[in-house]
Amino acid sequence: MLSNIGIPGLILILVLALIIFGPQKLPEIGRAFGNSLREFKSATKDLADDDKEDKKK
Repeated sequence: MLSNIGIPGLILILVLALIIFGPQKLPEIGRAFGNSLREFKSATKDLADDDKEDKKK
């Protein structure tokens, strides 16, 4: 999905986000997105570990 965007498309998205949200709000949004992504990765890793433990039993 994201492989079709390319560098010009990514720059356009970033410029639009900067215009819409403003320079003060953008770092907060990025931080929140990063935290959400980190929590999602942790949850999926926990589920995968639980699945591996169930298969061992």
